Amino acid sequence: QVQLVESGGGLVQAGGSLRLSCAASGSIFSINAMSWYRQAPGKQRELVATITSGGRTNYADSVKGRFTISRDNAKNTVYLQMNSLKPEDTAVYYCNQYRFWGQGTQVTVSS
Repeated sequence: QVQLVESGGGLVQAGGSLRLSCAASGSIFSINAMSWYRQAPGKQRELVATITSGGRTNYADSVKGRFTISRDNAKNTVYLQMNSLKPEDTAVYYCNQYRFWGQGTQVTVSS
């Protein structure tokens, strides 16, 4: 069965950085697109970034220039490097592959 395990969330001051990781198992990682979503309380779940099997990336306008999605196929892992964090980035961040989701990791950015 496909499993996605996320890590790297935490508490950080505005302007700081975090790197989220998502390790995939039970799937052919290299041929699947991977995405990061986030959801804050009372808000709609938002697509943050996507990376295709060919390495093409797309970002939400709100994070473009600050966040970078990458993948390491040898490690079956996708990353989200988050720089210049803002309080409005506070949310639970979820890794997604097709219809499968990670457990979520909390990111809290203090002002």
